Amino acid sequence: MARCQVDYAGRLTAHLPMATRVLMIKADGSVLVHSDGGSYKPLNWMSPPCTLREGTTDDGELEWTVTSPKTDDTLRILLTEVIHDSSHELGVDPGLVKDGVEKHLQELLAEHPATLAEGLSLVRREFPTAIGPVDLMCRDAAGASVAVEIKRRGEIDGVEQLTRYLELLNRDPALTRRGAVRGIFAAQEIKPQARVLATDRGITCAVVDYDALRGLDDPASRLF
Repeated sequence: MARCQVDYAGRLTAHLPMATRVLMIKADGSVLVHSDGGSYKPLNWMSPPCTLREGTTDDGELEWTVTSPKTDDTLRILLTEVIHDSSHELGVDPGLVKDGVEKHLQELLAEHPATLAEGLSLVRREFPTAIGPVDLMCRDAAGASVAVEIKRRGEIDGVEQLTRYLELLNRDPALTRRGAVRGIFAAQEIKPQARVLATDRGITCAVVDYDALRGLDDPASRLF
């Protein structure tokens, strides 16, 4: 926790004036800046992988510079007062336990992946990555890898989660032999802001009809 000023430069620029904030540096390399005002989302952040360098300004004040090896994005954090500094080892996270509807939705889409895109076939459920499992790993009709993230309600956080998975998956030569791994963000409802962000990042959005999917698994539906 510190009094700090934050400046971000990349595809756009952003400035956070001097105030007291929570600065979080996670083991996966991400850096997040939080406030105490009304939202669980960070005010600004850098996704992994990134590098944090500690230095001082010409005035002798402490400054963190966070950079990404993949982009020209830079996050500069000027700290005038460190109020509290602590470090904790969280250990291995067991992963998110999905609610009944979301878990069942994943099971149904694993059985019927072509409902998301024509020619899509399942490779594996819960495909492992260093930051957690991808809900479905699939192949398209051309044999290219497709990562599918499934939510009951699609929001920006889900798009960010899939973006992080795609960054890691696209470093694996075994998955990119037939082209870059692309993403599908599937949900019963997708918020407009999440759809805009997904489109900007080249991620396909798929709105899923849960009742129609359940009907595909109804033996009676196969009689007609």
